[in-house]
Amino acid sequence: MKIKAIAIDDEPLALELIRNYTAQFPALQLLQTFDDALSGAEFLRCRPVDLLFIDINMPDITGIDLVRSLEEKPMVIFTTAHKRFAHEGFELEALDYLLKPISMERFSRTIQKTMAQYHFKHTTIPACEPESFFVYAEYKKVRIWIDEVEYIESLEDYIRIHRVNARPVLTLMPLKKILEKLPQDRFRRIHRSYIIAVRSICAIAYRKVLLHSGTTLPVSNTYADNIREWGCK
Repeated sequence: MKIKAIAIDDEPLALELIRNYTAQFPALQLLQTFDDALSGAEFLRCRPVDLLFIDINMPDITGIDLVRSLEEKPMVIFTTAHKRFAHEGFELEALDYLLKPISMERFSRTIQKTMAQYHFKHTTIPACEPESFFVYAEYKKVRIWIDEVEYIESLEDYIRIHRVNARPVLTLMPLKKILEKLPQDRFRRIHRSYIIAVRSICAIAYRKVLLHSGTTLPVSNTYADNIREWGCK
């Protein structure tokens, strides 16, 4: 299944570059390009896509405002000549942020991330095997058994899954996305950077959780209510 994409940019040369680059990747299907944001936004409201390449600094509406206005948000790759917009772009959970002029090497790395995220989003857990899920790591699918997960750590665009008696697995994914794949009664978020397995808790002190492995993790004010019901295990 191909990743369906569109590109929105008020610079014709930038659109031509994206057309040329995407043509090098058989997994991508660039459906259409738009040189004004309003036309692109109307297309998206009528026909959702998997991936959106969008410039940030455009005359009629910024790319950031356009993405905010979408009810169904695709994977987003912002393209811009201005570094100052990067923070706002990542607040919207953009998949990547490409600074113009965009090299083919940089574009290729972004597409690898895009393909990994796409495959993760479309991977379902077989009904007969509810105790595991798959993630992409080091260009392959890795099975993670739920009972082996001790805690999960956020590293900006990536997460590191710490496992009992096994090496950690690093994969491209927001922390809240992996939480959706975990049993809610067995895993809780305790910090913007951490999810823990309830069974891994040894003790709870003020704003800290001690795991059986000896690891100590902080508890933020935002997630303090998530641990009030727990005792030592």
